[in-house]
Amino acid sequence: MSHSRVSDPPDRHPDTTQRPRSLGRWWILGLAVVVVVGVLGGLFGLLLGRQAERMADRPGSANVINLPQQTPGTAPAEPGSIAALVEQALPAVVSLRIQAGSQSASGSGFLVDSEDVIDSQGFIVTNNHVVELAAVNSETSRIDVVFADGRRTQAQIVGRNVSYDLAVLSVDVGELPSPLPLLSWAGDEAVRVGDSVVAIGAPLGLAGTVTQGIVSALNRPVTTGQPGGSASYIDAIQTDAPINPGNSGGPLLDGNGRVIGVNSAVATLAIGSSSGSIGLGFAIPASAAQRISAEIIETGESTTPIIGVSLDPFFPGPGALVEAVTPGSAAQRAGLQPGDVITAVDGRSVADSRTLIIAIRANAPGDTIVLTVRRGLDQFTTEVTLEARSDVP
Repeated sequence: MSHSRVSDPPDRHPDTTQRPRSLGRWWILGLAVVVVVGVLGGLFGLLLGRQAERMADRPGSANVINLPQQTPGTAPAEPGSIAALVEQALPAVVSLRIQAGSQSASGSGFLVDSEDVIDSQGFIVTNNHVVELAAVNSETSRIDVVFADGRRTQAQIVGRNVSYDLAVLSVDVGELPSPLPLLSWAGDEAVRVGDSVVAIGAPLGLAGTVTQGIVSALNRPVTTGQPGGSASYIDAIQTDAPINPGNSGGPLLDGNGRVIGVNSAVATLAIGSSSGSIGLGFAIPASAAQRISAEIIETGESTTPIIGVSLDPFFPGPGALVEAVTPGSAAQRAGLQPGDVITAVDGRSVADSRTLIIAIRANAPGDTIVLTVRRGLDQFTTEVTLEARSDVP
């Protein structure tokens, strides 16, 4: 955007006979500017999309201007403050840099406190899309891990879950600080709209960046991925804490420094390439991330809950149309039939097939859910115990 420069007028007495005409011209010009700005603002609003984009497509870098820096304070952070929370959490957050031939990617991750921690290994939780490049080019790739203190090491992929956009890496603890800095999980029941949250990661390659905001919504149905590629369905926590490309895989923390979510996607404008934060970021809830990561650490793979139906992706809704029922599946045992329309899960409305998948994946295999079903003119409810599908890319 260009800016017109306004200079001071010459030092002279104005011709008062010209003032009314001059003021009239400025009034007309001002009105025209207001009209133009209003039209542009309306167009900008129309261009605002609801697309959620993954945030670690490539290593970003920012043109940083070096400004005079203040000397860090030596006084201890006040207990319960954001500064105290960050001092505790930051050593457990890492930057990830992936190289596979001429291709590269970047993101964030964090060391997790797990009952399944192996003595010689530390485990890092991140997004699948952060390390996918390394996974599909395993023979030519490397994953570099950079800690807050500048220490570096390499990581190996333990396992991935594409459906939830999660992955776990392992590093040799002999190369890490001792005692090992770890973050703990928070339960979903502790998360409320309006709660203060902190996001830590490496947006645009700026490691150790901390931003603050609130939980702005819960249970946002978000789908990430590219057409024809791997897709992830997230029953997301929405936050206005600024997150940008490179924050992917980093933790979203509550006021006690516990992980309530794994940052995964950001809403962008519906045109052009990925843009910066517009105050709509999305995180995978801790309950799903904790279950998936624990399964991967223990077995190298994880599971995704299913009911055993095929859905019509083109059905406009409301509800999700069942095209086929898998013989012997949980859905068949619950009495579902082709042509049924599922309108709610545990009382939560289903808009379309996508929101049904996300609502199901908000649970774990073995959980029992209640489906509200419309069949012709009739409506009924039925209980379904979720089955497990192994999610091995």
